[in-house]
Amino acid sequence: MTNRVEVAVRLVGIHHTQPGGNVALRGVDLDVAPGGPTVLRGPNGAGKSTLLRIAAGVEMPTAGRVEDRPAVVGYLPDRFPALLRIPPRRWLDHMAQLRRLDVDEVGDRSDALLEELGYDGADDEPMSALSKGNAQKIGLAQALACEPGVLVLDEPWSGLDDEAADALTARIAARGGPTLLTDHSGTAAVLPGARLHRIEDGELSPDPDSQPLPAAPPADVVMRIDLACAGDPRAVLDRLPPVPVEGVGRGRMIVLVPAPQSDAWLAAALASGCAVRSVRPVRPTGRDAPPQASRNNGARDNRPRGDGARDLGARDDGAGDRTAGRRRPLGRAGA
Repeated sequence: MTNRVEVAVRLVGIHHTQPGGNVALRGVDLDVAPGGPTVLRGPNGAGKSTLLRIAAGVEMPTAGRVEDRPAVVGYLPDRFPALLRIPPRRWLDHMAQLRRLDVDEVGDRSDALLEELGYDGADDEPMSALSKGNAQKIGLAQALACEPGVLVLDEPWSGLDDEAADALTARIAARGGPTLLTDHSGTAAVLPGARLHRIEDGELSPDPDSQPLPAAPPADVVMRIDLACAGDPRAVLDRLPPVPVEGVGRGRMIVLVPAPQSDAWLAAALASGCAVRSVRPVRPTGRDAPPQASRNNGARDNRPRGDGARDLGARDDGAGDRTAGRRRPLGRAGA
C-alpha cells in the first residue's frame, strides 16, 4: 500500500437544481476530514444522495466546487441499475480499469473483502440476478478494494446480514482516510470520531439529535470483539485480562470490553495468536451492560449473565477458517 498524507475533501457552496427544476441542495459547505466518518442524516428526498454523488465526482453541481478530491474515489451508490447484466467479476475488473489500477491486485483485494463479508453468490450470474445482500457486498468490494483516497458510501449497511454488517463496521471504524456516508441504521452514529450532520430541504446543519463520539470512545461504550483463535479459546481467555464473554466455541470467541480497556485487551489477544473477525462499538443498557468482570476458571463463567455465554460451536464448527465448506468467492480461472 502506498503511503500518503490524508487531507480533508472540501465541498464549497454546493448548489444543485434537478432537470425538472427541483432545488436539491442550497449552498452546502462541508469538510470531509480524516480521522472518523462524516455522517449525513435526514429524511428521504432531502438531498443526501445528491450530495454524495457530487462529492464522489459522478455528478456535477449547478454551482459550487469540490476541493482536494483525490484521484481514487471509492463510491457505493444507493442502488445498482436494475438491468445490469454483467457478471460480478467482469464488473469489478471493469471498475478497476476505469480507475487505471492493476486489475489483478484489485481483484485479490476484492476476493479477500468478499470472503470477509460472506459473499455467496454465483460467479457467472448477472449482477441483476444477485440478492440485495450479495449485490451490496459486490458494491462494497469495488469501493473498498481500490484503496480509495476518499470513501463515499450511500447506506452501506443496507441489506447486509449481521456478520457482514459487523465486518463492514470494523473496516470503517479502522479507516483513517476521509469517509462520507449516509446511514439509516444508526450504526455510523456510534463510530469513534463520527461527525454527524443533517440535511433537510437541501440545507446542511449539525445534527441536533445526536452527539458524536470523540476519537476515544467514552466509558459507557463497550466494544464487541469477535475473534478467531486456534484451538480452544478458553485456554486463551485464561491468559488474558478477565472480560465478559458473549459467546465461545471451537476456534472463536466474542467478548464485551469497555472501550477504555479495549485497545490494550485486543493487543494482548493478538499477541496470544488470535485474529480479529470484527470489532463493533455498542452502548449497552440495563441487563446488557456488562459489570466489572472477575477471573473464573471457565470462559462461560466469565459472562456476567445468568444464562451463560452463547455456545458458538454449533454454528461455527471450525470457525478459525471461515472458508470451511465454501469456495473462495469469485476465484479466477486457473487460480
